[in-house]
Amino acid sequence: MAVKTRNGRPIIIIRREEVIEGGHHGGAWKVAYADFVTAMMAFFLLMWLLSATTEEQRVGLADYFSPNNILARSNSGSGQPFGGTTPNAAGSLASDRGAMQAVKTKPIPLLDVEEDDSETTALASTPKRESGTADAGKAEPGQVEGKQGPGAVSGAASVQLRLPIAPAAPAAQSKVSDLGQRERQAFEQAAEQIREAVRNDPALAEVAKQLAIDITAEGLRIQLLDEERRPMFPSGSALMADRTRALLAKVAPVLLRLPEQIAIDGHTDAAAFRGTDRSNWELSAERANATRRILGELGLGDDRFRSVTGHADRDPMVKTDPMAAANRRIAILVLRRGGP
Repeated sequence: MAVKTRNGRPIIIIRREEVIEGGHHGGAWKVAYADFVTAMMAFFLLMWLLSATTEEQRVGLADYFSPNNILARSNSGSGQPFGGTTPNAAGSLASDRGAMQAVKTKPIPLLDVEEDDSETTALASTPKRESGTADAGKAEPGQVEGKQGPGAVSGAASVQLRLPIAPAAPAAQSKVSDLGQRERQAFEQAAEQIREAVRNDPALAEVAKQLAIDITAEGLRIQLLDEERRPMFPSGSALMADRTRALLAKVAPVLLRLPEQIAIDGHTDAAAFRGTDRSNWELSAERANATRRILGELGLGDDRFRSVTGHADRDPMVKTDPMAAANRRIAILVLRRGGP
């Protein structure tokens, strides 16, 4: 407010009001609110866990965190919260854990005991000697008077034990033998059919000696061998020659009539493979797989093949000459089903 003075100048009066704030009310409500929010979060988390677990899992969890129960046979939960035997489990207080059980087993075969007639009876049937009643001049049962003879046992009779020997099953052995004999006859007949088919084809007269057929402990083995200037495959290649295909065309019909599984093995000589990206291992495996493909084209299904393997030069046919042409070969093995 301005007030005029005598000299005409206004007098300015400034009034200042001092505001006094109230006292601090504290932050205890914040702590309470945080506890409330935490409790609600824990509650909703608990509700979610209860809805996500089964009754058996909840019982297992509860028993796992409970103290030991002296009425139970083992600790609560048994260390397995989701499946342990607990006091709350059905029949837990009547558990037979640790109790004796009668288990039915196979009867033990009795021993065939044969007593030696030259000696006395067994010690097991000897009556117990009472002190002061035995005659000092007589030998007790189970003892031989005077010196013991050869083979006698002191204080006991000589007993021979004969363990029973399970008799062989002649029917089973005969069945296996008959199966192996019939299979061998079938292999011999198949080998002769292949040889005859090759002999009757004039186009294969020159390569007939490159076909080797024999019967081994594994089965019927048919081998296609390389010969000097007559390879089954070009050098370093898995592309089958026409003469090889012609030979396989004579072999495939006979294999179709046999039910046994077939294994194909590829072999090379010891000559180092030219190049750095491949070796005789790849070459032998590729040639064996090429043979499998040709036999498949000739009618053999994939289910007939047991294995296709490349052996490189690890199993030479002519062991004295690792570089021999016969070491480069394909072996088709018809595997046995019965015994040799």
